[in-house]
Amino acid sequence: MNKKLIPVMLCFFAMGFVDMVGIASNYVKADLGLTDAMANTLPSLVFLWFLIFSIPTSLLMNKIGRKNTVLVSLVMTLAAMLVPVFTLDFTMLLLSFSLLGIGNAIMQTSLNPLVDSVMKGGASASTLTFGQFIKSIASFLAPIIASWGATTDAFGYGWRVLYPIYLGVGVLATLLLLGTKTPSDSPVSGEKSVGEQFAGAFALLKNPFILFCFLAIVCHVGIDVGTSVIAPKVLMERIGMSLNDAAFVCTVYFVAKAVGSFSGSFIMKFMKEWMFLLLSVAMMLVALVGLYAGSTTFEIYGAVALMGFGNGNPFSIVFARALQTVPDKKNEVSGLLIMGICGGAVFPPLMGYASDTVGSQAGAIAVLAIGILYLFFFWFSGRKKLNPTA
Repeated sequence: MNKKLIPVMLCFFAMGFVDMVGIASNYVKADLGLTDAMANTLPSLVFLWFLIFSIPTSLLMNKIGRKNTVLVSLVMTLAAMLVPVFTLDFTMLLLSFSLLGIGNAIMQTSLNPLVDSVMKGGASASTLTFGQFIKSIASFLAPIIASWGATTDAFGYGWRVLYPIYLGVGVLATLLLLGTKTPSDSPVSGEKSVGEQFAGAFALLKNPFILFCFLAIVCHVGIDVGTSVIAPKVLMERIGMSLNDAAFVCTVYFVAKAVGSFSGSFIMKFMKEWMFLLLSVAMMLVALVGLYAGSTTFEIYGAVALMGFGNGNPFSIVFARALQTVPDKKNEVSGLLIMGICGGAVFPPLMGYASDTVGSQAGAIAVLAIGILYLFFFWFSGRKKLNPTA
């Protein structure tokens, strides 16, 4: 492995800190006696900042370079990890979750182009997929560490032991990246005003393939968040599991997603990435059928695992192809695509409304189906019409 990728991969691990918001908000709700509405304001803050900060981050990269922008994101993330170490005050937790969302939005916008620079355009899709695998490790470790801390009252922090542990990893990532010289991380010179740069970034949506890539990211993240929300409810509805027992299925999803990302980084060395995207979407369609028709624990767990495995790769494939499509505006493309992470705030409410209307989780599964079918449409259209080099 390229030695310069080691600090970059640690940054991907730090990127995974954002997935702790689900388990953290549950513990905060119990500790502070919050209502569901108040507790849900914590994770919702994360997605809000993706919508606001993605494009400004692409402009920031033009000013200070990709590596320095990633370092800014790490500092924000470290601040977010530090606050809950000292207090559980609700107002301060709002600040912590906001910093985590801002830092993650900046990191996801800047880290992917940095990988492309380090790889110098070669094997960027497989490298980004491996990065998503590293990110997934942080995602599925968070509930395990928090549960261990709550059970053992680790170091007197309880479930909050998660924060100093991840803080330590974040400090290591920051120091290693700070001491690593990366190629093509110098600022982009130019005389355009901020308004002109904003307009230029959004003008990229006039490119049909970039627009389709943006919508693909919206659907990918919506499926990701939506599956983790719906899976326990399906088990509770059909098998009669308690919430505590059904919650484990979320770990199954994240582990399967990590395995999918890890294996995908190797598979794409032998299989064309566009064909592998089709295979990934096909697995998700099969998983969707399993979620809809499954009536046993094994069938539902299998469907969730297959969904996670299939959804471990579309992000990196779509991202890499979009960057290659407009190589002279990688920063702007990255900002646009990271805005698509707001899909994680779009799908769950729609799924909840659909399930309430139908009276079962079948309604929510139908919303997931829309996202997966769009990914198939994206593959079919992008394969020939919009990107002849596929």
